[in-house]
Amino acid sequence: MVELLALAAFAALLIYAACSDVASLTIPNWISIALTALFIPAALAARMPLGDIAMHVAFGFGVLVVGFFLFQANVFGGGDAKLLAAASVWTGFPAFAPFILGTAVAGGLLAVALLAARQFVPLTETTPGFVNHLLKKQNGIPYGVAIMFGGLIAIPSLPFALSPLTLP
Repeated sequence: MVELLALAAFAALLIYAACSDVASLTIPNWISIALTALFIPAALAARMPLGDIAMHVAFGFGVLVVGFFLFQANVFGGGDAKLLAAASVWTGFPAFAPFILGTAVAGGLLAVALLAARQFVPLTETTPGFVNHLLKKQNGIPYGVAIMFGGLIAIPSLPFALSPLTLP
């Protein structure tokens, strides 16, 4: 039961981050911190060995380092890099492939859709403010949506999520 609550919290935080990114093109730091902090009690409740927990945290740190360099190269936003790293703590190496593949596919589709919308949809005063904000050509892409999609796709692959998601 605790594992299901942890998975629900994981999904809820990713969804909240995506909504925040769409609304303001920012992902608050507290979301990435909470996502990372919730992993440890969730893993302990699932009886994950301490060595495995440490490997997940180290893997997330490695993803954060890569994200930092992508941020410095202006490829990624800072909030996106932190959220990607926080979600990677949950996936670890074993579930990283479906997570990053889902994130990349969703990110590519999102970028194409948003670039097309910026080309063909006019900015108007009657359109909600956040839509106009997304449609401005100089603004970035809310990649938190893609990270959310990748994280939700990866839930069945999470190492400690296998037992609560199967029928008795």
